[in-house]
Amino acid sequence: MPRLEKYVKAAKSMGVSRAKIIDAKSVVVGYWVRLKCQFGCGGYNKRLTCPPYSPTPEYMKKVIKEYSKGLLMQIEDILPSKELKMSKKLKKIVADLERKIFLDGYYKAFGAASGPCKFCRTCNTKKPCKYPYEARPAMEACGIDVYKTARNNGFKLEVVRLEDEPCSYVGLILIE
Repeated sequence: MPRLEKYVKAAKSMGVSRAKIIDAKSVVVGYWVRLKCQFGCGGYNKRLTCPPYSPTPEYMKKVIKEYSKGLLMQIEDILPSKELKMSKKLKKIVADLERKIFLDGYYKAFGAASGPCKFCRTCNTKKPCKYPYEARPAMEACGIDVYKTARNNGFKLEVVRLEDEPCSYVGLILIE
């Protein structure tokens, strides 16, 4: 695990508030999570990184079993006026670190961020992604219970109750 700690430092230098190497077994997948995408999120059926295009919870459970570690990251206290910018920033950090980890020999490295992809104003779901090196599925779109996974690993993550409250974004890179 000490070899992986350099990715924690790299994540923090790129702008995340918290980063930690975690046991992949601490990543929780729930079938109910994807329902929140379908009923309550504007990205459903409109983004290639969201359902029904993203990996299913059944598939994600199988994928996670093929990994022993993960890099869990969080950007905290994002003001509503900065949400879009920080969402894109986290997605870019996840993709850039995934590539770095891959090039370091962890060829199975795979990342996921949170929330619908916003690299394109409108995603053309009939064509291949215009940003395949940056776009990653939303954790929740794959059925990952982001709240439980974050809390399992000592991260504070609360439901945002008011529109003007700060929020957090969470990303994960699976490593083997």
